Amino acid sequence: MSSATALLRSLRPHQWVKNLFVAAPLVFSRHLLDSAYGWRAAAAVAIFCALSGAVYTFNDVRDVEADRAHPTKRNRPIASGALSTRAALIASAVLGSAALAAAFALTPMLGVVAGGYLANNLAYTLRLKQVAFLDVAMIAAGFLLRVYAGAVAINVPASSWLLICTGCLALFLGLGKRAHELAWAQQQPEKASTRAALAGYSLATLRPLMLGLGVATCVAYVGYARSAHTIAFFGTEQLIYTAPFPVIGIARFLGLTLWQPKQESPTEAMLRDPLFIANILAWGAAIVSIVYL
Repeated sequence: MSSATALLRSLRPHQWVKNLFVAAPLVFSRHLLDSAYGWRAAAAVAIFCALSGAVYTFNDVRDVEADRAHPTKRNRPIASGALSTRAALIASAVLGSAALAAAFALTPMLGVVAGGYLANNLAYTLRLKQVAFLDVAMIAAGFLLRVYAGAVAINVPASSWLLICTGCLALFLGLGKRAHELAWAQQQPEKASTRAALAGYSLATLRPLMLGLGVATCVAYVGYARSAHTIAFFGTEQLIYTAPFPVIGIARFLGLTLWQPKQESPTEAMLRDPLFIANILAWGAAIVSIVYL
């Protein structure tokens, strides 16, 4: 494996799909087809991809010894020795600094939000990921900062409904990741995760919490679709017809994390699941057709 390939793997580009949350304000502000807004949103997405890549690389340096003792994480470039810790730290610092500089260049407020996102992730990596429930709260904060950054980048107000939906969904996904790790550990104890915070979780607690947050996310989405502001802004009540899509997506995620756990992370499982992908694509097409056509 070449150094360039090892570095790219450490940046975890397959995880960058999460940064599409940065583009959510562009879609729901009805500016998706406006190039002046589009390029700024695209730049913000790219900035957050760079920031998240820098954080992932730094995290792998921080956890290198634990990863080497893990049955699958030991194959990561830094843990396996394909990428030196020195090269990884330099790359992380350069990429993170360049991303912050680009954010401030686009708009100072975006730089502030990007800095908050970076600080949040560093605090998570250095200490808070070891604290049960607080670790998931930090993950949720990262998603909220992504959405807020997207709004700041194109200078539109961040919808309170959109932030509520994002917060509920992020907590749901974060708890889902922990539930997946516990469920997999029960099935394959010899391949169990070494995450310290898992000691503070149990499936008996996580299952009802996830179900509650899943319902809350769907209710918040329906509230957004039925709100007077949404109907007046889009000039239609038809957005409510897209409500089944988040219900299907949440139900499928529950199945993948709690009842059909695999060794791969929930994010990787979702990206390889035909039903989940088809549902997301149909949801996006429905929203675009209703909002723009």
